[in-house]
Amino acid sequence: MNGINTPFTAVQIALARRMWLLNLTWILAVLLMLLGLAAIVLGAVALFRFSGKSTPAYGDDAAHFMYGSIGAEPNSGLPYWLWKTLPSLYPAEFEGRNDYSAFGFLYEKDADGKQRDLPIGISRRQVQGIDVVWFNCGTCHVGTWRETPDGPAHVVPGMPSNNLNLHRFIRFVLNLATDERLSPDNLIPAMESQGAQFDWLDKLAWRYAVLPRVREGLVEHQSRLEPLLDKQPAWGPGRVDTFNPYKLLLELPAGSRVPDAELVGTADFPAIFNQRPREGMKLHWDGDNDSLAERNLSAAVGAGVTPDSVDHAAIERNAAWLMDLKPPPSPYHPDPAAVERGKSIYMQACAACHGWQGPNGYVFEGAKIGQVEPNKGLGADPNRLDSYTQKFRDWQISTMFAGTPYHFTHFVKTDGYANLPLDALWLRAPYLHNGSVPTLADLLLPPDRRPKAFVRGSDVIDPVKGGFVAPACTPGAAADKFCFDTAKRGNSAQGHAYGTDLPDGQKQDLLAYLLTF
Repeated sequence: MNGINTPFTAVQIALARRMWLLNLTWILAVLLMLLGLAAIVLGAVALFRFSGKSTPAYGDDAAHFMYGSIGAEPNSGLPYWLWKTLPSLYPAEFEGRNDYSAFGFLYEKDADGKQRDLPIGISRRQVQGIDVVWFNCGTCHVGTWRETPDGPAHVVPGMPSNNLNLHRFIRFVLNLATDERLSPDNLIPAMESQGAQFDWLDKLAWRYAVLPRVREGLVEHQSRLEPLLDKQPAWGPGRVDTFNPYKLLLELPAGSRVPDAELVGTADFPAIFNQRPREGMKLHWDGDNDSLAERNLSAAVGAGVTPDSVDHAAIERNAAWLMDLKPPPSPYHPDPAAVERGKSIYMQACAACHGWQGPNGYVFEGAKIGQVEPNKGLGADPNRLDSYTQKFRDWQISTMFAGTPYHFTHFVKTDGYANLPLDALWLRAPYLHNGSVPTLADLLLPPDRRPKAFVRGSDVIDPVKGGFVAPACTPGAAADKFCFDTAKRGNSAQGHAYGTDLPDGQKQDLLAYLLTF
């Protein structure tokens, strides 16, 4: 009986073999189908999870300016969880702090009195399902002031970011490119210790997609920017080279170097209050553009925006808000009689170029206000002027946003520096385009008597001289403060000698009036 179903003829044996192969084929087909279905499901899940795009919205215009995305994250930013984890991985660079205040970034507190998660000037956007952070308009244009070292810091959107040491921060980020602490085996557990909740799919994505892409971007930026940063004097707090990094990342081929003649273009972050009356004036320090819209978009490119990633609506919202943004009133209360005498001096010698402070606010009028003053007569440090070349201007006009309504058409090469309005003068120290003169009183000294080296980065106002407290320092000496050396290239305090030959009494009167701006 046990052998009834056992094949014993050649035909039966062949049929049995065919049935076994057929069954095996079906089993393999079913397994492949299941594997394919699993791959489709997994791919769909991954596509759903890693294709999201969103950014936080802010109903308040000031909050949007300080925290809202302008589109810099996709091509320039760092993943949020990497940003959150870096302080724990690099305690020396962050001075033992668990935030970015060591680089001069500013933090506000939320409604519960807790420090906000991200500093002012850092926005958040979801890119392919990953939260990414990077710069916005507030990075360069929000600062603080205080009356005493122990007094409260007043956060002012629109003033220069006098605290921010952007050069030091960028060097730190570029050095991450090849650091082993950013290996997946080290970084993923470190991010989880900071609160990241990763499942197995997240870990796969970070290991094989996110981190390799971050590394590639950092390596590319490092290879392009480090040769420039190595040759330039350190910028120090409150300053940036606007156009040279822009050239290396967007215009010049890989491996190119900025010519020595245009190597140092470092200048102070500007104040950006009261934009409406500036429409049509020569903008930027060298007056290379007279369109607010183009100036704003160019500044966004400097913050990391590209033609493919730019958020025009976000930038235009900031621009509309800045049109009539007023600075806080001057906290100085000089002698009224001295102010009147000083005003008389100013109206004769300065108002035509810069406008003046009236009883109801700043008056943006003057025969030469907003025009370019040739540097041949002004005598200021020429490096910022020389860094913006005709060749670079031609590239901007031919390339940037070409074929769109945002195509650059207003840039020009000039021969000097713009006569800027002086509204909120008390918040703009240090002075001159490169921030080489610490106080208003020092600006009224002959150039050869101005401070040769001083500390930058304070937000404590000088109650006598105007500007921020800036003690003398010794370049190269070990210190926890940045010593600005006017002997270095791009840092000269020469030029703008107007008012320097006045008698001391008239200088004091003029200073009294300037302190009311």
